[in-house]
Amino acid sequence: MHLRLKQSRILFNLIDFTTNRDRTRSAIMLQDVKMQKAKDAGQTIVHAMSIDVEDYFHVAAFAKTIKPSQWDNMPSRVVNNTHRLLDIFERKGIKSTFFVLGWVAEREPDLVKRIASQGHEIASHGYSHQLIYSQSQSVFREETYKSKAILEDIIQQPVLGYRAASYSITKKSLWALDILSELGFTWDSSIFPIYHDNYGIPDTPTHPYQIKLKTGKTLTEFPITTANALGLSIPAAGGGYFRQFPYFVFKKLFHMASNNGTSPKIFYLHPWELDPDQPRFENASWFSRFRHYTNLDKCEARLERLIDDFQFSTMSDSLTSFEQRETFTNIDSGLIKLV
Repeated sequence: MHLRLKQSRILFNLIDFTTNRDRTRSAIMLQDVKMQKAKDAGQTIVHAMSIDVEDYFHVAAFAKTIKPSQWDNMPSRVVNNTHRLLDIFERKGIKSTFFVLGWVAEREPDLVKRIASQGHEIASHGYSHQLIYSQSQSVFREETYKSKAILEDIIQQPVLGYRAASYSITKKSLWALDILSELGFTWDSSIFPIYHDNYGIPDTPTHPYQIKLKTGKTLTEFPITTANALGLSIPAAGGGYFRQFPYFVFKKLFHMASNNGTSPKIFYLHPWELDPDQPRFENASWFSRFRHYTNLDKCEARLERLIDDFQFSTMSDSLTSFEQRETFTNIDSGLIKLV
């Protein structure tokens, strides 16, 4: 927590489906036009737009305030908030990857169908939004299999990508990568190369890379975005960081992280981050409330500016724009680069 506050102070010293087929077709055509313009301008790198589809009461920051057994009694806002994101992406002509929580998909299958029908990529965000390093391997395997099966049954397509709740694949839970591969996932986006109180594997690559697993299979890792500033790895991926930093600071960091537009990076957001009217948990700690509620009213406008300032598509599209990948092996103590 102290390191994160220190990072914030340094940054501030450095420097913000529709069901109509015709509308859907127009959005896809607009995406093609934007990508062609980028190619004409010599911009071959496409960044990844990603959405973690969960509700406001699922977040880890409120884990001590509301229990999973209470979730069904909470007023859900995930459908309307996700629709707002879909409308923005349609209007801007971009595609995104939606990491859908199995708990949400099970209760809102029509939402998942709408996301997929608009040409967006569906990936898994697990089932119950619990921290992986707090789960047993058997529970993780069972929940991850369940979530994947729910999503695949809804969209009738393979689900190949995964993102852990709160980026909770750390040195304590690298075993999860082997399980993901066993279940048929081919890529992951759970490793945050920073120091943090709840997640992160520092000193791991900041660009896409391959992980050779104990099974002999290979999993592609697309790490969460960080920028190097004053010798520190500063989160520059989205979420609370996107809302808490002034937009011009975040834009600068995101551009720095991409090596001036030569390396694909991830942006992530949650549907609840566009919803300043969501119910408030006033009994949560002040720091949890600060993380969760800061600048919710500014997030939608900032998102639209970001889409105008950078080229975005799905995680899979972004990965194909980056060909140079290092290979690491997964051992119990961490990731070791293969020479």
